[in-house]
Amino acid sequence: MNARRRVVQLLGPAEIRDLAELLDVTPTKKLGQNFVIDANTVRRIVRVAEVAAGDVVLEIGPGLGSLTLGLLEAKASVVAVEIDGRLAAQLPATVEHQAPEAADRLTVVHQDALTVETLPADPVRLVANLPYNVSVPVLLHLLQRLPGLESGVVMVQAEVGHRLAAGPGSKVYGSPSVKAAWYGTWRTAGQVSRQVFWPVPNVDSVLVAFQRHEQPGDEELRRRVFRVVDAAFGQRRKMLRQSLSGVFGDSAAASAALEAAGLPATARGEELTVQQFAALGRLTPAVSTVG
Repeated sequence: MNARRRVVQLLGPAEIRDLAELLDVTPTKKLGQNFVIDANTVRRIVRVAEVAAGDVVLEIGPGLGSLTLGLLEAKASVVAVEIDGRLAAQLPATVEHQAPEAADRLTVVHQDALTVETLPADPVRLVANLPYNVSVPVLLHLLQRLPGLESGVVMVQAEVGHRLAAGPGSKVYGSPSVKAAWYGTWRTAGQVSRQVFWPVPNVDSVLVAFQRHEQPGDEELRRRVFRVVDAAFGQRRKMLRQSLSGVFGDSAAASAALEAAGLPATARGEELTVQQFAALGRLTPAVSTVG
């Protein structure tokens, strides 16, 4: 008996370019499109994400289907959110051709990820090659709206990835670092060569892994804390008693809040943990709409 062929055939450079030509797709900077053309990189991402058989995985921006097929190869079910109508329409056909036995484990949602409120299934992992121009807003939106996301691995621009994983005191610690830490623990999980993409980007990429933990508070507190974070890093070089004066009313009130939170009057935003920001957030006026 002949050895059974691999159930899922991953895409290579030739298949990617053929699909792009078929669909008349030219990767655009506007949508942050850089397609992965290396099967080993796809399998590496799936392995780092610890995708297991039966997992429901959310993929954002599946593009031509490279990573989608890798997730299906790991016997996961995939909910793929794609903003480009041509790509969303083609993906089921690509999977039917490359992985016919896995086609029933794919659900495609033609939608902007920034508008997702609910999905046809409840994903437990996020695994994606995120569009570089909206990676942080997309991540924060999904973590807020989809509390069932327990963990994930995303490929992002290196600069962004290091910020997401940064801790207090780091030169790159900032608003994205604190907001990401509200939801979970983050770490960089390896660099990715520019050569595995088509077209080759002019920036480096990294994998960033996260594990969700219990949030420091409810949605109301999150809004208050994120308002404090935005103010703190909007005037990064100033001490918090100055940068938070608009949040608390004036610098004297901001100083009083810092003291009440057990923080020195000379504190700066880059020194504070998410828990310390939460302590300040509890002291702020209620807010109704903050992203």
